Amino acid sequence: MSALAWTALGSLAAWCWLLLGQGFFWRTDQRLPRREDPSVWPDVAVVVPARDEAAVLPDSLPSLLGQRYPGRAEIVLVDDNSGDGTGEVAHSLAARHGGLPLRVVTPGEPEPGWTGKLWALRHGIALARANGPEFLLLTDADIAHEPDSLRELVAAAHGSGSADGDAGRYDLVSQMARLRVESGWERLVVPAFVYFFAQLYPFRWINADGARTAAAAGGCVLLRTATAVRADVPASIRQAVIDDVSLARAVRRAGGRIWLGLAERVDSVRPYPKFADLWRMVSRCAYAQLRHHPLVLAATVAGLALVYLAPPVVLVAATVAGDPVAVGVAGLAWAVMAGTYAPMLRYYRLSLLLAPTLPFTALLYLLMTVDSAVQHYRGRGAAWKGRTYARPEAAPDR
Repeated sequence: MSALAWTALGSLAAWCWLLLGQGFFWRTDQRLPRREDPSVWPDVAVVVPARDEAAVLPDSLPSLLGQRYPGRAEIVLVDDNSGDGTGEVAHSLAARHGGLPLRVVTPGEPEPGWTGKLWALRHGIALARANGPEFLLLTDADIAHEPDSLRELVAAAHGSGSADGDAGRYDLVSQMARLRVESGWERLVVPAFVYFFAQLYPFRWINADGARTAAAAGGCVLLRTATAVRADVPASIRQAVIDDVSLARAVRRAGGRIWLGLAERVDSVRPYPKFADLWRMVSRCAYAQLRHHPLVLAATVAGLALVYLAPPVVLVAATVAGDPVAVGVAGLAWAVMAGTYAPMLRYYRLSLLLAPTLPFTALLYLLMTVDSAVQHYRGRGAAWKGRTYARPEAAPDR
């Protein structure tokens, strides 16, 4: 066989392994477990870190204020030194919509060794714990919840009515919010973001008892307060840039059971109308995902090239060269790739005609990842909303 054919065969072999051996990551059927209602609904505190979120709060905060939760619940919005009147907008929305009680607090600038979001969560969780809630709902300021979202989350974590009794209880229940896909660039890039995340952290592996894989989606995390104390979060992960995965790992290390799936009633309202917005979303933390290691970066680039880019490149080259074996193998590898992407496109209610564009999207993600590394070595680290986080070093003890 020719070199083109061998390259295509290597890509096809990789796709066969991904299809069957990576926790069926491409399936989208991991949804919130349905449970019976608890006999007594536990108290819940909703903690919302918010930095310069005045533009999105009108589309998200009313959905939290209007939660139809049978037990006692309150909202603590942590205004993380915003410069756009986030706190004032929150107060105004609460006065207009009513609903759950809202407290707006500010933590001051982060101390050394803390990322901004985790510093805000530390402050909000400490205040919320004063009222002794059994659960903490950690949700971002750009996340909108259907009116029964909190009720369904608590029922799933509480484990009431499950056939396995206490084994049906979870310490952390997280849902990957459905992101916005209205602009052309959002439709091209956003579903792939969730697809790649599921490939790195297959939901079935995360949700299996005794699993070693751990991850969460930071936009919607229901956490048992006792487990948060036992895992010493957020202090134990205070330097984390990818805080949701670090949180899940801390909970699992503390012996907690976690569950992660795709949301049906939780949506992100944050728009990414320009390609530059999406680029920043990915590149700000992509190299941190690779633990700032150049060899891991090199392996990632090579892997993406073989798995995602090789099939279309080989198909075109082999067609020009008149190599029917390479054409057939490359075409089959591309077809398998597109087939694994189709369920995610259906979840986002998008046309399946986008499935063959995955190699192009993967190329964009490859370039974003390389850019993330370049920015890191230029000393800019993970930049977000006016703050830059360099490579984490040992955090000072407190």
